[in-house]
Amino acid sequence: METQNKLENEQPITTLFVDIGGVLLTNGWGRQSRKLAAETFDLNLVELEERHHLTFDTYEVGKLTLEEYLDRVVFYEPRSFTIDTFRAFMYSQSKPYPEMIALVRQLKEKYRLKIAVVNNEGREMNSYRIQTFKLNEFVDFFISSSFVHFRKPDADIFRVALDIAQVPINQVLYLDDRSMFVDVAEGLGIQGICHVDYLSTRAKLESFGLTIED
Repeated sequence: METQNKLENEQPITTLFVDIGGVLLTNGWGRQSRKLAAETFDLNLVELEERHHLTFDTYEVGKLTLEEYLDRVVFYEPRSFTIDTFRAFMYSQSKPYPEMIALVRQLKEKYRLKIAVVNNEGREMNSYRIQTFKLNEFVDFFISSSFVHFRKPDADIFRVALDIAQVPINQVLYLDDRSMFVDVAEGLGIQGICHVDYLSTRAKLESFGLTIED
């Protein structure tokens, strides 16, 4: 259940915690991208998925490089394509959600919000997406799983974000497309919104006193 903010009883929101994949951008290396990779590179999808699930958590917490992940998942046998070609394909799967990026930018400017990314992502993919889509132009700090070595749903990633933000917990609002992750954050006392689409999220943000002009 999402926290229902009562404006008259709550401190104003000063800090927005935001996920990247599914909110600001498409997922970096989601199920559909892996399916397309299997079709494009003539890979066995079942084997690709099994190897991915056995390995990806370790990559996301920063204990493997992207090259090591690919060695285990794709290049454990000779291929007709190079690792650089496959990596470029992976990066090409990332697309922006321009309305959501604009919304967060406008809220930051209007309310002088601190913006913090709290996300699960491997280091190379994360860095590529931050630089390519200029997320560092409006995000103040990145609490990425590969940087802090915790990944959602581990509550410690949110504790690290709170320690870095240094604001009262009732002034923090968390935006994620995964309801479980919102629930974990709310279990710590962080107010949350489960993102479905731009219009519904914008309406939910208004209930927390965060509005923008059309």
